[in-house]
Amino acid sequence: MPDQFYDKPMLSKPMIGVGLAVVVAAGGGWWYWHSHAPLPTVPASVEPSVPAATPEDRIEHPVPVGPDVASQGPLPDLGDSDKAISDALGEAAGAGVAQYLVPESIIRHIVVTVDNMPRQKLAVDKRPVVPAAGTIVANGDELHATLDSRNFRRYEPMVDIIRKADMQRLAAVYLRFYPLFQKAYQGLGYPNGYFNDRLVQVIDVLLATPQITGPIELARPNVMYVFADPALESRPAGQKMLIRMGPDNAAEVKAKLMELRASITAAPPRR
Repeated sequence: MPDQFYDKPMLSKPMIGVGLAVVVAAGGGWWYWHSHAPLPTVPASVEPSVPAATPEDRIEHPVPVGPDVASQGPLPDLGDSDKAISDALGEAAGAGVAQYLVPESIIRHIVVTVDNMPRQKLAVDKRPVVPAAGTIVANGDELHATLDSRNFRRYEPMVDIIRKADMQRLAAVYLRFYPLFQKAYQGLGYPNGYFNDRLVQVIDVLLATPQITGPIELARPNVMYVFADPALESRPAGQKMLIRMGPDNAAEVKAKLMELRASITAAPPRR
């Protein structure tokens, strides 16, 4: 009989965007796997996985600034930006985006989630989008189980939005609102950090997610199922999200992340 598959508790451990697909494809990635008990939360700011930049550090990926960005008028304050960024994302990616966005603190939640994706923890209460609909299922029992491929269908509506999204338009929204993303990032405890560098780093982490085409075995050491393979379970939270979506959905998201990366930096991914 199929059983529910839940992720590891946050204390023991991406899209509408992972910025903008990471603000839409990576935003598309906040699909949390709930337990029967309330999930513990983690602070919005956690120990950085890489040192914060110093004044002497070079910005690797300065955001492109075009004349159209400068001509669009002043931005709202970060605390009053929800309607503006929601409207802009809707215009760029279609009305379907709005149904997935958590309507409060959108930019701050995107920044927190992006920053945490290479880590083992995600701040559940800071997710920028709502969880995927439906129940996650696994084949087998508590001792021997595999992830049911039918689970991958839960992500198809979101992936369809991502597939159709014009990443250049989404990137334009990101660049337009970039000062607010930067301010939110510095507010996490990176006073000299540069968010676009962090976003590119996170995209590269997601692009390095392996494609798992065979059965994914699960274990249940306590309340929730985890990946039975320690090598998979120890991967960054963002990579595990893509694996749970299934290989076809993950490939679609990766393709859009590549487009987003190309729009926010001229440098190719590191190999």
